[in-house]
Amino acid sequence: MSCDSAGGIGPKPFDDVKVSGEVLGKFTARVALMEVLSVGATPICLTATLGVERKPTGIEIIKGVESELRFARLNARTPILDSTEKNFTVSQTAVGVTIIGTVSSRYLKIGLCKHGDVVIAVGSPCVGKDVILGDREGRIADTRDVRALVKKSFVHEIIPVGSQGIMREAATMAQDSGLQLAPNENVNIDCGKSAGPATVTLCAVPRSRARTLMESVRKPANIVGFLV
Repeated sequence: MSCDSAGGIGPKPFDDVKVSGEVLGKFTARVALMEVLSVGATPICLTATLGVERKPTGIEIIKGVESELRFARLNARTPILDSTEKNFTVSQTAVGVTIIGTVSSRYLKIGLCKHGDVVIAVGSPCVGKDVILGDREGRIADTRDVRALVKKSFVHEIIPVGSQGIMREAATMAQDSGLQLAPNENVNIDCGKSAGPATVTLCAVPRSRARTLMESVRKPANIVGFLV
């Protein structure tokens, strides 16, 4: 089960970052989808809790959610339950997306990192207006990247990075497997910066397979640490 929310982003007068409802729906759904997909699960239902009127903003947000399901090459008939604001006029956008997925415990990718694994960041950390540009330029991780990584048998674990930054999530990955993170001192990206709507995905792989993975992805890839 995963969820994501966004506030002050959208087409409303008091939104700090101006984007269409469709763009907002796409990226909010993307975060929750990436979190479910990264552990090997398949989404079975989705809820969209929208603090806006149904027409036009709510409908546009749902269009964005549906477009992300198609982009991720998931079942277009995945049930979507939504709720909108029906009593008050809203001047600032708020949205939440929750996803439930299922996976057999034998395929669950949690706590499977090994001593000596390399932690690789796929994508560049982006937040705010830079997310749109990063998406256009192919610099950020997305649902298709996660699905491709999950299929690689040598990838031990995957975790999307959000507002806490790369190093925080890498440390969590290590802790879940009873290991410690030794940061790479020569990394060329800002590992403390917010990655916004999961614009970076971390994966743990054996050191011998690091080059193979980095050459297989079409996004920027950097070794950010080692698991000891």
